[in-house]
Amino acid sequence: MSTPAAPPPPPPLRIVMLAYPDMTQLDLTGPFEVFARLPGAKIDIVWKTSTTPVKDAAGLAIMPTAAFKEIHGCDVLFVPGGPGQLELMEDRETLGFLQEMAAGARYVTSVCTGSLILGAAGLLKGYRATCHWLSLPQLAHLGAIPVEERVVVDRNRLTGAGVSSGIDLALALAIEIAGADEARRITLAIEYQPEPPFPPRDKEDPRLVEEVRGRTQGFQDRRDAVARRIGARL
Repeated sequence: MSTPAAPPPPPPLRIVMLAYPDMTQLDLTGPFEVFARLPGAKIDIVWKTSTTPVKDAAGLAIMPTAAFKEIHGCDVLFVPGGPGQLELMEDRETLGFLQEMAAGARYVTSVCTGSLILGAAGLLKGYRATCHWLSLPQLAHLGAIPVEERVVVDRNRLTGAGVSSGIDLALALAIEIAGADEARRITLAIEYQPEPPFPPRDKEDPRLVEEVRGRTQGFQDRRDAVARRIGARL
């Protein structure tokens, strides 16, 4: 009697993660560490070209694995935030690529001000979403519903708050894709058990909160103006 043929392996989980100049690298690399541990994950770090490194806002260089033109679809689309987000919000090539990817993706995701890029592409209209706390109100200009939570899930849109929330976002997606047990295995493998040395923002010294707000006010004003301008066109 012949041995039954083994079932074919499941198709890969195609994850496309946008990289761009002046992004915040932890927005990208935190989720990458989780995504890379998902069963069957095939991750592409994409930018307009894959021949030169992309430098984040602090100068860390990351080499894309593929250019926009080489990617023809994905299961998960991910967009990080960072100061370079401001320019991308009016970059037709990037916005067009995100729209194309989102059309067939099972999940459309972001961390920090990456949600503003998704919003500029018209991908968060009518969706609950979050963002870095300093930029959260700007989501409303782009048709989204701002929610001040660490991770927000609305249908197939998953958004994370500021920078360090990327791992939380990625684990929430891991639950959706692979189930809670696998997400918990990943949590154990990366020893994710944060014990921050300082209180959360709502319990922090208000003086320090206002100092951070003041230091970034000029840039936030620019972000707000761009979000309003784009929102008027959507």
